[in-house]
Amino acid sequence: MNTEQPTPATTPTSPSDITSVAVRCMEMMADGDRATFEELVHPDAINRESRTEPPDTRVIGPEGFYATALWLRGAFAELHHDVLHAVAADDLVVLDTVMTGRQVGPFVTYDEHGRVDQAFAPTGKSFSVRQTHWLRFVDGRLIEHWAVRDDLGMAQQAGWIPPTPAILIRNAFAKRRARKTTAAGTAFH
Repeated sequence: MNTEQPTPATTPTSPSDITSVAVRCMEMMADGDRATFEELVHPDAINRESRTEPPDTRVIGPEGFYATALWLRGAFAELHHDVLHAVAADDLVVLDTVMTGRQVGPFVTYDEHGRVDQAFAPTGKSFSVRQTHWLRFVDGRLIEHWAVRDDLGMAQQAGWIPPTPAILIRNAFAKRRARKTTAAGTAFH
């Protein structure tokens, strides 16, 4: 566990300060390096959305959030969050965003035991979907995240639904590859 905390001079305290950090947290998912995650994410941070993500994303702190970013980047190129609105109250920031990207790799989800649940073969299609992210902060660092996402809209735009016979076959092969990779002890991002 990392015990370093931001100094009082650098710890955001006002709603506009933590809003700025919240926006940076969304941006780092697309292109942040490990050091950025260490800087912005509290060692005890929890990502409430990681329940269907790879097992290595389910750990607390910067390591889990960085693993989520790598998982998303492995499936989606040109990943970006446009922040439309931001509201801050006390230690909570809510960001109304549009996530855009293009699926270039398999998108694999997992069950509660960390087993491959679904796999969506790359389609090369772009998507642009509305999401709301809720971020809570302690000492100016992200401590908790949860979201409301338009997963149906994303699935439609990415070409996953309605499924064609060809897509179903490609997804079955993607799921098989993901299971083999996971069984071999290699994370499938």
